[in-house]
Parts: sequence; structure tokens; C-alpha cells
Amino acid sequence: MGSESGTDTAVTRGGGDAAASSGGPAGGRLGQRLSGLAVALGTLLFLGGFGWAALVYMPFTVPTLSMHPTIAAGDRVLAERVDGSEVRRGDVVVFEQEKWANAPLIKRVVAVGGDTVSCCAGGGLTVNGERIDEPYTGDDPFAATASFSEVTVPEGRLFLLGDDRTGSLDSTAHLTEKAAGTVSRDAVKGRVDAVVWPVDGMLEPATGFRVLGDEPSAPGPLRTQVALAAAGALLIFAGAAHGPVAGLLARRRGAARAGG
Repeated sequence: MGSESGTDTAVTRGGGDAAASSGGPAGGRLGQRLSGLAVALGTLLFLGGFGWAALVYMPFTVPTLSMHPTIAAGDRVLAERVDGSEVRRGDVVVFEQEKWANAPLIKRVVAVGGDTVSCCAGGGLTVNGERIDEPYTGDDPFAATASFSEVTVPEGRLFLLGDDRTGSLDSTAHLTEKAAGTVSRDAVKGRVDAVVWPVDGMLEPATGFRVLGDEPSAPGPLRTQVALAAAGALLIFAGAAHGPVAGLLARRRGAARAGG
């Protein structure tokens, strides 16, 4: 009787250890369900962030140094798809103008319909009689020498300059044309929000045009989209790691019991 009782006890203990180590999924059913939910939610957020960005933004590779030092040649930027009517002074835009080039171009809007613009009386760009602070031109000693006479921008059109004023073929290179080098708002395809390769981040707002009562355009939802994708990636990693981590901990506990 005593022997049978000892045997029963041994079998019960052995069966309990087996159940703990291999009788079910590592981490238990609840843990597995939560990890699966985390992976599913993470996948939704990750793909949703990228899908949303694909609908809102278009990628563009800058071919020249005309926007230096803000954007270098070869940089990859994201331009928010906006209507030309939404563009404000100071915005960096992607546009198409067949008379200028057979490919999309990127320049900064410095004046809009109804403005008068000139350079460089007083040492800098002047719009509607106000001197505009332009830190985005960097320390180019020749920026203030790229002079042109006063131009009145027709309604519905934009006057565009590169940040590298001495190396940019922009509105100043087309002043003798019928529209005095301006571009129709309808030619705008997008407004540049960020340099994504190399990862320089969001463009600095052009605050110098506040003297004209023009606030910088609000950035698009890129930060939110990146946050969603990052959160999704973190959830996917956490959910996928749950099983291996729980299994490792269970094996260590088993080894500790066996050693004890």
C-alpha cells in the first residue's frame, strides 16, 4: 500500500512537469491570444501608416543643387499632394513646367498673385515692399547679388526661386517670357514636407513671410503616419517575441526545479 501511494505521487508530479513544459503553447493560451492580437493590430497599424502615406505623399528625387543648402542633389523628398490653390509664400513645391524642363522641378514660392517682388535692393529679397528674412539660403555670399527688377505676379500664378540663388534656373531665368517667369498654380503637384533620404526630417517653416501676414503652411500628416508605422512594428515584434521568450523562461524554470 505504501509503495503504491509513493508511485501515484511520483506519476502525478511527473505529469504536472510535462504539462508545464509541453502540455500547451509556451506562455499559456491567454498569452498566445494576446500575442496574436498584438501581431494582428501591429500589422494593421504598420500597413495602415504606409498605405495612408502612399495616398497623401509622392516621392521625388532632387536632381540638382538648386535648392541647396535646404535640399542637396540626390536627396529623396516626400511631397504632400496638394492643390495649387493651397500653396503659400515660403512653400517648397514640386511642379511641372514644360518650357523649363521635361521633368518635375522643385523650387520655393516667394510671391503669389498680386505681389510685387524684386531683389536685391537693401541686400535681400523684397515682397510688397517688405524685406524678407531668408535663412534657408544659408551663408551664400552671392545670394543677395542675384538681382532682378520688380515683377508684379499675375493672379493665379507663382514666382519661384531656388534656395541656391546663383545656381538655380528659376523664375529669374524666364523674366522675358509673357508671364514674367511665373508659373500657374495649376502646375503644382505637391508641397515638400520632408527629406527622407538621407533622413534629415521635416523642412523648417519659412517664417520670414510673416511680415506679410502669411503664416507658414501646416505640415501634412507625415509624423502621424510614421508614428503609426513605428507603433505597428513594435507591436509585431512584441507579439512575435512572446512565444520564444515564454518558452525560454519555462525551460529555465524547469531546469531550476530539476537542479533543486
